[in-house]
Amino acid sequence: MFAATQPRRRRKEARPSELTAAALALFVEKGFAATRLEEIAIRAGVSKGTLYLYFDSKDALFKAVIQEGIVPVVAEGEAIAARHDGSAVELLERLLENWWSRIGETEYAGIPKLMIAEARNFPDVARFYYENVIRRGRALIGAALERGMASGEFRRLEVETTIEVVIAPILMLLIWRFSMAPCLGREIEPRQYLAIHMELLRQGLERSRV
Repeated sequence: MFAATQPRRRRKEARPSELTAAALALFVEKGFAATRLEEIAIRAGVSKGTLYLYFDSKDALFKAVIQEGIVPVVAEGEAIAARHDGSAVELLERLLENWWSRIGETEYAGIPKLMIAEARNFPDVARFYYENVIRRGRALIGAALERGMASGEFRRLEVETTIEVVIAPILMLLIWRFSMAPCLGREIEPRQYLAIHMELLRQGLERSRV
């Protein structure tokens, strides 16, 4: 009768990705502080000892989740920006669309809320997330804004603050999905939300032709 709670046998080479997948699911469900390594091992179907063969701490496992699932999306955004030869507003739209389709529509969408809620208690993890995700993401948005301002497509605005204004509605959409929406049963339709956000950005950023 205890068979269901026992670790399942897996192919050794599959275990690191199974561990990060299990960790991601539990981090999003329970938060970073409340998730125990034993639970991750059970969810992944391995023993706690096996988990320690690959990751020596919960911090290391969290960093692996970020490195495996979110950092590549940031790199994709950097590649999109490097290849883009259209308008600055089209670049912003492509960057936000890529982020939403690759992060917002997956389990990784729960990570930003987790970081906001728990960063202060786990500064090493917070610094890792900032350097590898937030800093690079801000640089991408900032470069797109500066490109538009330099070409005359966008009116002149203070770039660092404008980055926050571009990002904040996306962050709010993610937070709502993993906080109030399950309690109220009220989902926000993301595609409509993003379309309105981009229209407001376009109108607010583009230089008046009058």
